[in-house]
Amino acid sequence: MVRVRRQNNYDMGFLKEITLQRHYLHLILGLVILLCITSYQILLNQEKKMTTMMVAAHSAKTLLHKPHLIYGTAWKKDATAKYVAQAVKAGFRFIDTACQPKHYNEPGVGNGWTAAADELGLTRGDLWLQTKFTPFGGQDPNNCPYDPNDPIEDQVRTSLRTSLKNLHTDYLDSWVMHSPYRSVEETMQAWKTMEEAVDQGIVRQLGMSNCYSLDFFKEFYDQARHKPAVLQNRFYSDSNFDTELRQFCKEHGIHYQSFWTLGANRKALRNTAIIDAANSLGLTPETYMFAFLMSLGYINPLSGTTSELHMAQDVAVMERMQGGEVFFSTETDLRNFARILGMPDL
Repeated sequence: MVRVRRQNNYDMGFLKEITLQRHYLHLILGLVILLCITSYQILLNQEKKMTTMMVAAHSAKTLLHKPHLIYGTAWKKDATAKYVAQAVKAGFRFIDTACQPKHYNEPGVGNGWTAAADELGLTRGDLWLQTKFTPFGGQDPNNCPYDPNDPIEDQVRTSLRTSLKNLHTDYLDSWVMHSPYRSVEETMQAWKTMEEAVDQGIVRQLGMSNCYSLDFFKEFYDQARHKPAVLQNRFYSDSNFDTELRQFCKEHGIHYQSFWTLGANRKALRNTAIIDAANSLGLTPETYMFAFLMSLGYINPLSGTTSELHMAQDVAVMERMQGGEVFFSTETDLRNFARILGMPDL
């Protein structure tokens, strides 16, 4: 006799309930996973948006017309790339160099800014690059970036091609003549070739450096078709702090770039009044000096520090001023600082 096993209705109901609960569990688990993925994507998009906003806020394009320092790269030799990368990561966006192997490692500047930009997600447009054409008198005869026997025009063009290659860029924000020649005529011979690069869109502005004669600068300025946008000079008492030249710059919309700003003025920075005022504002005497010059509205000091702490301090004073903080509320405050420094006029 064949026995037919009878199905247990209780067991079948229990299995159906377990199966239904398992389906619900899978559904809830799927919804949780979907919610997590969606939340992650939202957070990721917000992070990208915030990063983009932060990059934009710390872009040279945004900061060009705000108070800022320029990172100077002279005399850093084989460590140039390291220090430039540190400066960019600290917050510097304006960089100065020169096609002069005697005192500058221009390829190191190119390697440094690109390495930092890759790490931070910056583009070329977020950086402001300035380099210089150095006449043969300022070059090492055994390591010159162009043939000194070539005509001046060819020396200038070769220097520009070399700089573009060294800096990994196809344009310059600013191109400066490192020093004038002995005569205005020779100076204009080189300048006119530099002007060609502006006409071609390779260079956005031109400038002059190490020119301490107002008469020479005026004559040169009058002859220039593309007027100098910057004058970069040593800022010290021996030149009377370029009082007349700075006045000319103010009257003609020329930005004055100061170098040797701290090194030549150590005595003033040890003045008790400056130290006390700096401390009251949460600054060092050095960053207070930078704040003073930036507060004048037409001066961009160079900082060539190799200290990460000083880089951070320099960037901090820039950001405070860019955010609207005022360290010198009256002209009297500015003149008091100038008097201690030994500046005849602002």
